[in-house]
Amino acid sequence: MSASRTERLLNLLIALLDTKYGLSRAVLREKVYHSAGDGDAAFGRMFERDKADLKQFGFEIETILEQGLGSDDPASTRYRIGKESNTLPDVHLTPAEGTVLLLAAQLWERAALGSAAASALRKLQASGGLADVELPAGVQPRIKPAGQAFDDIIGAMNGKHPVSFGYRAASTGLEEDRIVEPWGLGSRFGQWYLVGFDRERKAKRFFRLSRMTTDVHVEARDHCEIPSGFDTRAELDSLNELPLQEASLEVAEGRLLGLRKRAVDTTSLASGPGRDGLSVLFRDTESLAEELASYGPHVGVVGPPELRDAVVRRLEGAAAFAAAPDVEIRFPDAGPAPRARKRTSEDQLSRMLQLVPFLVHNQGLPIQEVADRFGISRKELIEDLKILICSGRPEGYPDDLFDIDWENEHVYIREHLELNRPIRFSVDEACALLTGLATLNGLPAQGGLSEDEQSGALESVTLKLTGAAGEAGRLGAAVAVPPVAPAEASAFEVITTAIQEGSQLHLSYFSQQRDSVSERDVDPRRLYSLDSTWYFEAYCHSKAGLRNFRLDRIEKIAPNGHRVSTGAEAQASTPVKLYTPNDDDVVVVLHLTRQGAGLADDYYAERTAALPDGGLLAEVRFGNADWLPMFVAQHGGAVRILDPKELADASLAWLEAALGQYRMKAG
Repeated sequence: MSASRTERLLNLLIALLDTKYGLSRAVLREKVYHSAGDGDAAFGRMFERDKADLKQFGFEIETILEQGLGSDDPASTRYRIGKESNTLPDVHLTPAEGTVLLLAAQLWERAALGSAAASALRKLQASGGLADVELPAGVQPRIKPAGQAFDDIIGAMNGKHPVSFGYRAASTGLEEDRIVEPWGLGSRFGQWYLVGFDRERKAKRFFRLSRMTTDVHVEARDHCEIPSGFDTRAELDSLNELPLQEASLEVAEGRLLGLRKRAVDTTSLASGPGRDGLSVLFRDTESLAEELASYGPHVGVVGPPELRDAVVRRLEGAAAFAAAPDVEIRFPDAGPAPRARKRTSEDQLSRMLQLVPFLVHNQGLPIQEVADRFGISRKELIEDLKILICSGRPEGYPDDLFDIDWENEHVYIREHLELNRPIRFSVDEACALLTGLATLNGLPAQGGLSEDEQSGALESVTLKLTGAAGEAGRLGAAVAVPPVAPAEASAFEVITTAIQEGSQLHLSYFSQQRDSVSERDVDPRRLYSLDSTWYFEAYCHSKAGLRNFRLDRIEKIAPNGHRVSTGAEAQASTPVKLYTPNDDDVVVVLHLTRQGAGLADDYYAERTAALPDGGLLAEVRFGNADWLPMFVAQHGGAVRILDPKELADASLAWLEAALGQYRMKAG
């Protein structure tokens, strides 16, 4: 995927847009491909590939046949692209509609659709349909990424390809290989599901992403279609919640206060020395197994057997990975290095087609600001601009080229070759905005809007974008995300009011990491969510620093009668980070498998380095080193600690102690 291919695609696009009557293959070969010496067959294959690539961007290439004799002769066939059929229709949004749209786009912070949402917003801004609006102060809902499998499945649905993966069936507990045509992806009961056609069983099936035991492989050479009218949300509504079960546990004395609060029985279970018997209700085996594995030697599962086996499987996977030979720790570049898929020629051309109308409507912006808006480096932006100024109409006269100047560190465009309108939304761009808007239903009113105003704005902007998206909006029904309305409505209201009024709050808060309840006086700064789990960022007076609190772990909260202090300013970053860096953090180097690579984003890795097997090295800051063995255990072989060595040894010892109690009973 070279810059020359990007330039060729761009020149072909301009040539086909600039002709009224169409251009023959011979003319295109001479003026665009400059490949008269290449064989006809090689040129034909290249031309067909390029046409297919342009179609993926939403450009419909018209084929014009000569009437009469020889009408089926490829030599006489001409090609063109209509100027208006591929541009984004005018979409004019009110300030209220712009506010809810920005909230919807920000939902996808680090998920696969995050860059697509940002791209769609840039198109609306370039077309003049979206005025500058800001996120409502203090509140930011977000969707929690579902890991690498989520990204891979979204890519497969966009490309209309099947996927293959290993899967552990809930009914048998056996691991099997599956090949599935992906029809939809959505969340129910706190879990992500793939809905699709299982080719082996020749029927529609639901697959839990957390039960996938291998990477998801996209079968790029194969093709499939999403059935017309398919609605993932309706399909997931047909699922029944799993029945309640009862887990029998042995818990170390004085430990796991949060688990004890959920116990339904603490008296009838036999337990050993230093252990208490607990009975806890649950619905999903894998979800509870992940939690119990994180408690390591402090809890043992008596039954049911499938829960016990699931916990042991996670602990064994984590221990095996922790004991594996070390890999070399080497970060090639200093500074932050966010994980990203390899950029391709298609990515670059897509960006350029946004860049031109963006520059037309934002003349004279500093070059670094333009790069930041597009999420690329200054060097990458300059490479884009260099390709643009060498591209143009086939005639090749000075007026037939893009005219862009950035020598004074501000970017101006004086000739845009009629590419001053953004192209239509891609499938993933339409999906990111439309599913994001659907997710906001039920969120308390934000940005100074009333409940009715916000509801009306959601409905009207959804209708406008659905019309503008056209066929690309069909995938919007293929992704169903969880609602972001807070379950802790009373705490949400108290905190929202305190943020608006500048009031200090007193709360009783349960810390799972420290396994204790503490009393805090805090200055609330911002509310944010991951799915329906809400947090708030606050200056904690007892810790003399910024902290993040989960709403579902607040036992009591109320104003304490004081105004907020000016002791610390909240970070201005948007989105707010779940983990606030502090001077006493421990810097840890993690080794992540490909399945666990998303943890680098979840925990805001400061540096990353890709490994040959698709895994990742990640340098991450943690505020509490005591919690790290729990972190390794719960992910069951997807992550291990490489450095500091003493923390790596401590996590392995924790895992071996946890497994020891099961081995002793088995023996």
